[in-house]
Order: sequence, then C-alpha cells, then structure tokens
Amino acid sequence: MAEDLVLEKCDLELEANGRDHHTAGLCQGRLVVRRGQPFWLTLHFTGRSYESSVDSLTFSAVTGPDPSEEAGTKARFSLSSAVEEGAWTAVVMDQQDSVLSLQLSTPPNAPVGLYRLSLEASTGYQGSSFVLGHFTLLFNSWCPADAVYLDSDEERREYVLSQQGFIYQGSVKFIKSIPWNFGQVNCNDDQGVLLGRWDNNYKDGISPMFWIGSVDILRRWKTSGCQRVKYGQCWVFAAVACTVLRCLGIPTRVVTNFNSAHDQNSNLLIEYVYNKFGEIQKEKSEMIWNYHCWVESWMSRPDLQPGYEGWQALDPTPQEKSEGTYCCGPVPVRAIKEGDLSTKYDAAFVFAEVNADVVNWIQQDDGSLCKSTNNSQTVGMKISTKSVGRDEREDITHNYKYPEGSPEEREAFRKANHLNKLTEKEETGLAMRIRVSESMSMGSDFDVFAYINNNTSESHSCRLLLHARTVSYNGILGPECGTKDLLNLSLEPFSEKSIPLRILYEKYCECLTESNLIKVRGLLVEQAANNYLLAERDIYLENPEIKIRILGEPKQNRKLVAEASLRNPLTVPLLGCSFTMEGAGLTEEQKVMDVPDPVEAGEEVKVRVDLLPRHVGRHKLVVNFESDKLKAVKGFRNVLIGPA
Repeated sequence: MAEDLVLEKCDLELEANGRDHHTAGLCQGRLVVRRGQPFWLTLHFTGRSYESSVDSLTFSAVTGPDPSEEAGTKARFSLSSAVEEGAWTAVVMDQQDSVLSLQLSTPPNAPVGLYRLSLEASTGYQGSSFVLGHFTLLFNSWCPADAVYLDSDEERREYVLSQQGFIYQGSVKFIKSIPWNFGQVNCNDDQGVLLGRWDNNYKDGISPMFWIGSVDILRRWKTSGCQRVKYGQCWVFAAVACTVLRCLGIPTRVVTNFNSAHDQNSNLLIEYVYNKFGEIQKEKSEMIWNYHCWVESWMSRPDLQPGYEGWQALDPTPQEKSEGTYCCGPVPVRAIKEGDLSTKYDAAFVFAEVNADVVNWIQQDDGSLCKSTNNSQTVGMKISTKSVGRDEREDITHNYKYPEGSPEEREAFRKANHLNKLTEKEETGLAMRIRVSESMSMGSDFDVFAYINNNTSESHSCRLLLHARTVSYNGILGPECGTKDLLNLSLEPFSEKSIPLRILYEKYCECLTESNLIKVRGLLVEQAANNYLLAERDIYLENPEIKIRILGEPKQNRKLVAEASLRNPLTVPLLGCSFTMEGAGLTEEQKVMDVPDPVEAGEEVKVRVDLLPRHVGRHKLVVNFESDKLKAVKGFRNVLIGPA
C-alpha cells in the first residue's frame, strides 16, 4: 500500500501571479488575484511524488464568517483534466518529480474577499489536510464574463491601476485641477473611514483641504483602530471611495459637477428668498453647491433594463438618507440623461443635482414675493473628470444631459415630470451679468463689474445694489467684503453700462475660506415697473504656484532629491509654514517639512527632501503648502522612474 502523500510547502507564485493579474503592487507578501482568471500554484511534496492513479487531491476555498456553497462563499473541487468555464477548477500543468505545478481557476462571479485555500490529499482510505495559504480575490475588468469588464486596456489602466489623478474644484468659470494620490496599494476596506464637517472649524482634526492623497487617510484610520478620520468633504469622500473601489478591481473615476443642486424635497426646484437689498432672507439647507464630487463605477446592471450597464453614479458624501442609510446610488448615468427617475438607486436625487431649476424671489415690504426675471444660475455645468492617459480635464456633461433646448432634453424633462423646465422663460428688455478682471490672485485688489444691457427703446431709472461676500464651496455665505449702492442709475435706450465694484485684500483676507471663493451678487431694481433682476457670480482667487524640481537621475531604488519652492504673494509675512509631499512610487510615507518663521512679503521659500523611488513608471509627486494666511496651496510634478 502506498504511503501517505505529505506536503512540504506550497508556493503561491506571488511574482508570476502578480504580473499576470496586474496586482504586482498589491502582492507584497500575499497573493492577490482577479476572479475569472487562472493563477499558478506549486506544491512541493516530501517522501514521494504525486501519482494520479493512486492519489486524490481535493481543494477547498472559503471566505467570510459563515461560508456556504449556496452563497458562493465555499467551494470544494478536485483536480480536473481541463478548465471548466465558470467554475472552481484545478488543473495540473507540469510535474517534475515531487513538484506539482497547478493552475487554479475561479468563477467570474465568485464573491470577492479574503479566501483560505486548503488541500485534502487522500491515498486509498487514508488522507491528510493542509492549509495552502490565503489569497485575496478581486473583481476583474480584464475578464469578459465579469460584471465590471472594460474592453479598453487604456481605460483599465486609468480607472483600475492608476494611482494618481486630478480632482476638479474652483468655480464653473475657473476650474482648478487638484492633484490627488489615490495610492491603492495595500489599502483597506472603507467602513466609516471619514467624518464630514463643513463649518470651517477643524481644530480637533485636519482640514479637508489639507489632504493630498488617500493613503494617509486610510493609514490614520487603520492605526486608530478604525476610528473615523477628521475631516472630509465631498472631494475627499469621493477620492477615498475611488481608491477603495479601484483596489477592489472596480473601474472608478472621480466626477465633479459644477453648480450642483441639493434638492431635499424632490420638487426639482431650488428657491431663494432675498430682501429688497439683495440679501438672502432665509438660509435653507436646499442650496446650490459651487461644485460637488461623487464617483462613477463601471459595471453591468442585470437588475435593470438593457442599456443601463456602464457608468453608475455613486455619491459617498453623507447628504440624504436612502432607505434609512446615508448613501446614494449606484444609479446608471444613462437613466439620469433619460429622466428615468424610477431607476434604482436614488435617481431623483442625482437628476436634481444636475437639472434642478433655480427660482429667486424678492420679498417686498408687505411680505409679498416678486420673481427675479434674470436667469442667474444654471445647475449642472462642466461635469468633469480626468482624461484617460492624460493630465487634462474631460467634460462629460453630455453623459448626464442632452443639449440644452433639444427635443431629447424636453422629452427627458417630460419623463421626469420636470414641469418648471418646460415653461417658457419670461423675456424682459433689461439684462445683467457679472464680469471679472482677467485673473484674480490671492492677495490682490481687483475689480468686478455689473454689466447691464437695455435692449428697449425706452429709458429706465433703476437702483443697483452690488454685494461681495466670501463663500464656501457648498454655498454657505461669509462676511461682506465689498458693497456698492447706486440709487439713481439711468439706462438709456439700447445702451450698455459697466459698473465696477472694487474688492480689497484687506477686506477679504480674514474671512476667506480655504475654498478661495467670493460670491458677487447684483440686484437691479426698477421700482416703477416692479421689476427685479438678480445676477451673481462666484470668483476663485488663484493661489501662487509651487515650483518643483527633481535633482538626480530618476531610477528605481536610487536616491533623488525633490525641491519645492513658493513665493509669498501677500503684502504681509506668513507664519507657521509647512510643505507636505506624497507620491506613490516616490515616497512611501508622507513627508512634512516645516519652514522657519516668518516668510516675508515677496520672499521665496525652498525645502528639499530625499526620495527613494521603489517602482518603475510614471509617477506624480504631490505637494501641499500650509500657512496662517495661505492655505491648501497644491502643486505636482510628473516623474518618470527608469529601471535601476
């Protein structure tokens, strides 16, 4: 009778599997593979070799707290002569004496997670069990049968493998690209990672504007025993969600919607009430956010009608409860475009974010309301994400909305019962909009202009009120930093007038939020006709540039020096200055460099830091600068790391 088959060791072939499964960065001492694709395993026996006529090998793969075959979290399978599509299989690929080389295959719909793999080796009536090891199973966008399959290799590299990208902020008229290190190497599950805060009081945590990557946030979350990290706002929630989803293998991208509506009562209307001086009367939770970020993930939707596969919108920022939980989506972007609001999940809320109508009411002395005739704001503009393979912005508004005024747009509004959008807008002979100087930088004084057109053959006598107030990106107004009141403004027939408002640094410096935004609002009142025109514009003040130089030859495992510099653009000194650097493949840990006080007006400050790049390829070094008066200044530099 043959002696028992004894396993000496199991080689999980980390290098070969990491290369084949595009998980090399994740396979640091552990096996990470993608479902629906074979992976290698080498069994080393001692005493004697495996004999197919005598020995029976049965494998077991289990995941989760209560594994069961019904739930797909437990599988038992024996050696096969060939791979069976859609099933757990093990096939002998080669045998050299006591070394057995195998390929294991997993179903393309197997639950993702951490699996324990074990082996039962039986000879006749006797047998032994061995734990072969653990492996992590991920979604597979390279596998045509997987629900997250993408048929473009360039898109897979961007939306699954890329560890750097951009998030778009600023205002609809001045879109600012913010570099972000997604760094989905060795990250953890997202279970209450961040705590949101929007009141500009972050003393017991870290300002949302400070973060430049997900790695530091996830590391803090893990080392604190999974306590929520303070603090995040929409782009931070979206970026961390993007990191986690990409880490799981789901193609994901961060999306920014400019002029984003927060419609709580689902009537597709955002209504503001102002007094006759143009001051907002009733601060409501329903408002227009300057921009709002969420993520899109690519997947099939077998639970929905055909045509709704592809990009799905998911919003990880806690705003409204869906079925009792703070969550939003996934909802097909196509369903938003078609106005199909019954589609799962939360289609109505996302539709409102990009399509709600804005109505401005002016409250009279007697309490009655008069509607402003000027259409001051359009919701859902310049919807943006990073381009595939390029450091440029891609406008994806057309994925969410048909062209304005088109028959398809009207049909989508009709289907969504968006009646307000279907009514014809009132046209008046007067029009007003807010114009700005060429560029407005932090620390400067500048002019903005109320540009007024009289397109009628009659003269009009009006009152013009101009206000400038600092504002957060989510629409919360701060103190006033500029005002003008012209009681008797005469508008000649078929004339144009440009009225300037000077905004001074000394007025906005103490009350500007880290969003760097100022809202300018104009109210034109024609008392005789009881006519009101409201116009507004959000102005983004540009931060100074961070210059980054790389000193040395950029090669793997060879020391480099990064130099970051910034010139103080203000007329006053800066205190408490520091640079923070982070970059996947360049520096594994975040590096913080403090700068001695003070940094005088106009002075350039420089710091240098040693880097040791571990990974070959194109990487971004992301830098953040903080001080008492200049906050969240971002910069980046692309670095191509060659082989040693």
